[in-house]
Amino acid sequence: METKRSLLILSFSPIERDARVLKEVRLFVGKYDVFTCGYGEAPEGVVDHFQISNAAVNWKYDNLSIVTHQYERAYWANAAVREAKSLLEGKTFDAILANDFDTAPLALHLKPRRGVHVDLHEYAPLEKENLKRWKWFITPFRSWVCRKYIARASSWTTVAQGIADKYREVFGFCPGVVTNAAPYQELTPTPVHSPLRLVHHGVAHSDRNLDRLAEAVSHTRLNCTLDFFLVPTDPAVIERLNKIAGRSGRIHLHEQLPYSEIVSTLNDFDCGIYTLPPVSFNNDHALPNKFFDFIQARLAVLIGPSPEMADYVERYELGAVAQDFSTEAFTALLDSIRPENVAVWKNTAAKAAVSLSAEEQVQGWAEAVGKLLNRG
Repeated sequence: METKRSLLILSFSPIERDARVLKEVRLFVGKYDVFTCGYGEAPEGVVDHFQISNAAVNWKYDNLSIVTHQYERAYWANAAVREAKSLLEGKTFDAILANDFDTAPLALHLKPRRGVHVDLHEYAPLEKENLKRWKWFITPFRSWVCRKYIARASSWTTVAQGIADKYREVFGFCPGVVTNAAPYQELTPTPVHSPLRLVHHGVAHSDRNLDRLAEAVSHTRLNCTLDFFLVPTDPAVIERLNKIAGRSGRIHLHEQLPYSEIVSTLNDFDCGIYTLPPVSFNNDHALPNKFFDFIQARLAVLIGPSPEMADYVERYELGAVAQDFSTEAFTALLDSIRPENVAVWKNTAAKAAVSLSAEEQVQGWAEAVGKLLNRG
């Protein structure tokens, strides 16, 4: 009987709660002998899990080493890298799927028999480019990791085409695209409500400009309401939204939804609504989980002019795109909406739900990792 190939999925994240990495685990468990290394408990179905302690934080690097450009020293002195290296040293794997920029050097150091695939969750050098200290010190460090290590991997994927193009343009390697699509759900569009029910879910963060959405709904001529289901990351954002809700009977705030209930809860709404100002390269090219949640919930999609999301909305006729990211532009967009438009868009979302599901998108990983594990 032929022994299964071994695959290590390496991620400096709590894998049981990391939606993207969990998709990788579920895709390959049963097909290969899957091992995982990351924070938290073992995901279901893996052969073994190498657990990094919460005290070994992955984001903290020695400041002096970074400032003096001693990047090799900075990387290998990182607490998460040191602990994962200790846990994995001497273990052999046929291939490693390394998640994000910071696991790639370690994955290559471990020398898996058939190679390393790197899944890049965003454009790493410019993650927080709106912060001056980040651009001065962290961007050069992450660029060094990309150039010296990530470019040496066997294959790569990332979350959006614009990000893939940027890696190719700057560093010369060409990632495939595996979007953050949601798993397929067997749902049908609900009849359009009156008033029209708009919904947004996610993190309450200051750069999301959620108050602009609330103000637009407050001022539009469209007969509608807006429900927020939010992770209360920033209390100031929640406070601003509560003030707007106090002035307008159209705005309703709720606690965050459990991951397993997001799509089924959203299905009883009409339009998923989102605008993300392009304060950074990654924001400009965002194609977030919530966008695909809206599609699986069979909602119309109303967004700001972010190029990746706008491309999908226009290509699949899923909804409408505002002229810019201002309150005025979103108000004008809402003013133009008619219930009959929404009914059409909800039905086109239903038609696109299979092709834009996680089950279809993860084939990019299946192909890339399969090429490593089944070659030669």
